[in-house]
Amino acid sequence: MTTGGQGGAPRTLAEDLRARDDDALAVLLRARPDLLAPVPTDLTQLATRAATRTSVLRALDHLDAFTQQTAEALALTVDGCPYETLRGLMTGRTDGTRFGEPLDPEVAAAVVDALPRAVAELRERGLVWGEEDRLRLVRTARDVLAPSASMPSATGLGPSVAEATSGMSPARLQEVLADAGLAATHDPSSAITALAGLFADPERFEELLAQAPEAARAVLDRLVWGPPYGEVRDATAAVRAAGATTPVQWLLARGLLLPAGPHNVVLPREAALALRAGRAHRTPQPLPPPLEPVPRTERTVNATAAGQALTAVRTVTDVLKEWQSGGPAVLRAGGISVRDLRRTASALDLTEPQAAFWLEVAYAAGLIATDGELDEAYAPTPAADEWLLLPAEQQWTVLATAWLSATRTPGLVGTRDPKGRALAALGPDLDRSLAPQVRRGALRLLAALPAGSAAGREDLLARLRWDRPLRAGADALRDDLLGWTLEDAETLGVTGRGALAAQARPLLDPDQKSGTGADRAAALLAPLLPEPLDHVLLQADLTAVAPGPLIAPLAETLGVLADIESKGGATVYRFTPDSVRRALDAGRTAAELQAFLTEHSRTPVPQPLSYLIDDVARRHGTLRVGAAAAYLRCDDDALLAELLADRRASGLGLRRLAPTVLAAQTDPSTLLDRLRAMGLAPAAESADGDVLITRPDARRTPPRAAPVPVPDGPPVPDTALLGLAVKAIRAGDRAATAVHRAPADPPPGLPRTPAADTLATMQSAVLTGESLWIGYVNAEGNATQRVIAPVRVEGGYVTAYDHTADEVRTFAIHRITGVSELAEDPA
Repeated sequence: MTTGGQGGAPRTLAEDLRARDDDALAVLLRARPDLLAPVPTDLTQLATRAATRTSVLRALDHLDAFTQQTAEALALTVDGCPYETLRGLMTGRTDGTRFGEPLDPEVAAAVVDALPRAVAELRERGLVWGEEDRLRLVRTARDVLAPSASMPSATGLGPSVAEATSGMSPARLQEVLADAGLAATHDPSSAITALAGLFADPERFEELLAQAPEAARAVLDRLVWGPPYGEVRDATAAVRAAGATTPVQWLLARGLLLPAGPHNVVLPREAALALRAGRAHRTPQPLPPPLEPVPRTERTVNATAAGQALTAVRTVTDVLKEWQSGGPAVLRAGGISVRDLRRTASALDLTEPQAAFWLEVAYAAGLIATDGELDEAYAPTPAADEWLLLPAEQQWTVLATAWLSATRTPGLVGTRDPKGRALAALGPDLDRSLAPQVRRGALRLLAALPAGSAAGREDLLARLRWDRPLRAGADALRDDLLGWTLEDAETLGVTGRGALAAQARPLLDPDQKSGTGADRAAALLAPLLPEPLDHVLLQADLTAVAPGPLIAPLAETLGVLADIESKGGATVYRFTPDSVRRALDAGRTAAELQAFLTEHSRTPVPQPLSYLIDDVARRHGTLRVGAAAAYLRCDDDALLAELLADRRASGLGLRRLAPTVLAAQTDPSTLLDRLRAMGLAPAAESADGDVLITRPDARRTPPRAAPVPVPDGPPVPDTALLGLAVKAIRAGDRAATAVHRAPADPPPGLPRTPAADTLATMQSAVLTGESLWIGYVNAEGNATQRVIAPVRVEGGYVTAYDHTADEVRTFAIHRITGVSELAEDPA
């Protein structure tokens, strides 16, 4: 069946797609995944969907700068443009014309070399179709890219002569022809053709311009590369050459400028192209801007990045510890308040922007989330406990992978949205779908440089702009995103001194989602990190020095028993009565604490520290606080009497119920805090009188998934899905274009074949693409006959295009009574 026009050339985009092989269709669907939602029923529907305005705009937005310039040049031509004409628009004339800036020979050569690649990419994306001698831009793309009377294009060209003269009277058109030195015509259409032909003829056009005054040429020079519009006092006045007194009037009289409104003139497209020596763009960009590598020492880069990676892990660990007993409340609009962000930053010894960044990284990794309670607040998730037990290199890969794919943008915290509202950390309005693309794009550019090399920010920005030109607003956002990316990558340890670290390169591989890239990154990072220590150095001044990172159990216990006094290459912990009481509250005894310190210290346990532990333990739990409104219980009635007489306890509303029991008019938690502030060491007890053990990791959210990034369009389908989609589209297209007839001798009733033959025939039809006649009994017991084109047989089911229902459906093989091949199409 012939699908093309004369000589087999396709007449429509659908016919062009029909002539492509399955691999080419898969390339189209991978480049434009929006075409798969839902899977088109046939190639005609696929072509129709590929030509819709929304899909075309999305496809154009994902082209590089030169491919976009190629599409813009095609939009200037008539439908069915020869390849040579397109190449002339991209390189311009080289015949030594007087007007027009000649293109640099090296650039022209690069344009010639790059043009086939650009045309091939446009063809692959379904934006261009047809043979080389009749290239056709999809009509919707032409409408978007071609300059018109209302919208100049990115080329800086204006409307054509025909469009600019659409409102001009026939008499006025003849006057313009006469003043331009052309013969009169018998209708407006031929007049427009004659004027456009004058501009397209280099010799005659040069003769006309030779008569122009210098001031008129200066006007043309200002408009030639765009914008093509100028403002004048009276653009619609019918000026003749004999009466022209100004440069603009000289040009208007001869049609070199045409009225575009009462006070505006426009340089028509044909005249502008002649002045440009036939070139559509002033500066074609056939090659991406070069990246000038800034050499660094690879070893220094990797070591610097590894140090930052360790700091990143420590900082996120500190965030989890800071919020382990419950984080700040969630604002009504989402996120945390400025005060809570400031408080967290102060506790972590960070600036507010730094604190916002680490909170967002922990949130993106699923380590913190909201608890879902009535008074909603933030807290670590159960996944945080698993993360804390991982080796440092694996902890870092979790953070770096989450940051790479996250659409949340910490740099926006503190700025305002279009409505003037401040954007809060962890708030709902921080997602920017462009962020992952900028991060990965910038890092891949660094990865392409020699190992250990950095690049300047402006060079990276210029390259990103070439790879994917964006509209003005989005381009400004990308500028900010690149700055934040370079800063955040350095902070996180993905780069070191501006160069991509060797341990971060595997994270950029496409297979990193399956874990392979993360595993390789962790393996490369591990040798660069210091070995976790299982000991500290106890000092006589009630401090402990950790000369490096500690193993997780030691760091966790020591973090409860002591307060961190300073961080750096070595961490200094300080023991205080409050920190020791905190360990006792967590269920440790004095003997266990003494044994723990003895086991993990390379120096003997100092006597002051032993005395401190024994003294706090001796007083710990002497007072018991429980819930009545609250009560105190103590075997030492003298201590209770002393407490009743203490002025600092006057606000607690204490009164004696028994020699060893006091009642209070405040809740137990407040009572505990006030007594501890008075220097006492009370312990909380349950309703049964048992001491309550409070653990620092008691507050956790229910299981929470990490936030899902906001995608920049539909996800790219995998190879398996593409294969199935192409088969389904082909099957539907065969049904739509072929003429079938019923079998010559259809079996009486439903087709009947053995199960093994049914399965074998189905599998064969998947390979050959043939359609089959089947009998099918549904779950209700209703029997039907159907014509299907099998696409996949798997797991006891066949996925096929059902010609009867005109859709892709799944059939249970055990419900198929039998199969029969269709009769061949009539000749």
